[in-house]
Amino acid sequence: MKDLQPVRGAALLRRMVAEGEHECQDFKYLISDARKIARSVCAFANNRGGRLLIGVKDNGTLAGVRNEEDIYVVEQAASRYCRPAQQVEFKAYSVDAHTVVIVASVAAAPSRPVMACDTDGSWKAYYRVADENIGAHPLMVEAWRLREENTAGGLAFSEHESRLLSLISAEDAPHDTREIALRLHISERRAARMIARLAAIGIIEFKYRHGHFHIQPASDD
Repeated sequence: MKDLQPVRGAALLRRMVAEGEHECQDFKYLISDARKIARSVCAFANNRGGRLLIGVKDNGTLAGVRNEEDIYVVEQAASRYCRPAQQVEFKAYSVDAHTVVIVASVAAAPSRPVMACDTDGSWKAYYRVADENIGAHPLMVEAWRLREENTAGGLAFSEHESRLLSLISAEDAPHDTREIALRLHISERRAARMIARLAAIGIIEFKYRHGHFHIQPASDD
């Protein structure tokens, strides 16, 4: 590999692969589309960070990198198709004399949201959930922006915000903005603003379950 000297690492790679694909790890055998890779970089950066195992098939086979240009495609994805640009650290590990796997590590972004350029030219935030890159809930993105801009305000709650917290803590809690607005007898726009603010200060959070993000009180973990 040009400018990247492989070190022996078959045992390490097998331990990584044994973990399977998860919130912080993705297998990539074919690297062909920088925009698609940008989604993974973006999703990792918007969560806790993660790594791409390049040269590993979906079934965990250590097939090896097919082309050293794969590194440059990942670099392009992180620098050109992520906003702001993200740094990727590369390490190469040899499985045997003919097989090399590259581990591309992405750190958690110091500021969010990180956006990725989609195939239609639009910019979208992604979030890593289990082994998938999920489009982030719009109010997650707004909460990140409020936090970054330090415009979420303090911990004092309005009457409606207190009611919202009680509502989503109940056994029959609604989990989407529209239903919350209906139950509180306020506009959906106002409900959205409150949800984003409370998420920005860490009082509520978004959990992805059954194909949807659910709004709920923040957990301690």
